[in-house]
Amino acid sequence: MIIAVVGPTAVGKSVAAIDLAHDLGGPEAAEIISADALQLYRGMDVGTAKVTQLERRGIQHHQIDVLDISQEASVAAYQTQARRDLEQIVGRGRTPIIVGGSGLYVSAILDRIDFPGTVPEVRMRLVADLERFGAPAMHERLKRVDPASAALIDARNKRRVIRALEVNEVTGRSFQPVFPRHTSHYEGVVVVGLSMPGEELDARITLRTQRMFDDGLLDEVRALSGRGLLTAPTARTATGYREALAVLDGDMTIPEAIDAITTATRKLVKKQLTWFRRDPRVIWVEAGERSSDRIAQIIDRSASR
Repeated sequence: MIIAVVGPTAVGKSVAAIDLAHDLGGPEAAEIISADALQLYRGMDVGTAKVTQLERRGIQHHQIDVLDISQEASVAAYQTQARRDLEQIVGRGRTPIIVGGSGLYVSAILDRIDFPGTVPEVRMRLVADLERFGAPAMHERLKRVDPASAALIDARNKRRVIRALEVNEVTGRSFQPVFPRHTSHYEGVVVVGLSMPGEELDARITLRTQRMFDDGLLDEVRALSGRGLLTAPTARTATGYREALAVLDGDMTIPEAIDAITTATRKLVKKQLTWFRRDPRVIWVEAGERSSDRIAQIIDRSASR
C-alpha cells in the first residue's frame, strides 16, 4: 500500500505522517517521501517549516535537502528520484508515506504524467540567448513557435519562457500546464487530506509566520545570501524568503513582512485546496491531535476491501 497525506500549508501534515509511521510500526515499517518543492533545498529550514531530525523521531525522510540553493527545482527530476525512493522503500518491505502540499509534486509521484526532460545543451543556449536578446525578444520567439503557451505565460517570467522554448525545441510539442486526471501510476494508493476550519487555519498561519522570525528566519536568509540565494532561480522568490530579503534590504519592516507572508500563504492555501478537492481519491479527515488515528482507520478500511 502507498499512503499520501495531503492538504494545505500549516494544517499539520508532517506531524500526522510521522505519528502514522510510528502507528504502522516505526522506522522498520514506514518511510516518508516529502512532496514539498522548497524542502528540496539544503539550508531552507526555518522558512519552509522543515521537520528537524529530532521531530522526525527516527523515521527516514526522502526528498529533503537534496538540492543546493543555486540549483533549479525540476518536477521532472523530482518524479524520477521520488519514484525511485518509493520503489526502494517497497523493496525493503516498508510502507511509503508521501507528505506534502505541492499538488503537482504529489501528482508527479502518484499519477500517470510524463514530464519532458531537460536537455542541458539546449537550456544553456536558450539562457545565453536570453542574456543576449532580453526577455521580450524571447517571449516573441515563443509566440512564433508556440503561441498557445505564449498566451498563458507572462513575458516577465523568464524561467517559464525558457522552459516552454526548451520543451518545444526538444519535443516539438506545445508546453502547457499539466492538470492530471488522477489516474494512478501505482495500485493500492490511499490519499488522505487533512482539513481544518478556515479561522483556525488562518490563526495557525499567523502564528507559524511569527515563529519563523522568532526562530531565526533573517539569520537563515543572511547565511543563504552568501551561498547564492540572491541569484537563485527558484529559492529567492519563495514566500518568506522574498519578504525576508526585503527586510534585510530595508524595504520592509518585520511586521510588514509578517503581514505579507501571511497574506501570500493564505492565497497559497486556497490554491492548494482547489487542487486537492479536484482529486476524487482524496478522503478528507479533520486535522487535530492524533490525526493519524483517523488516517489509520481509513487505511484499515481500504486494506479490508
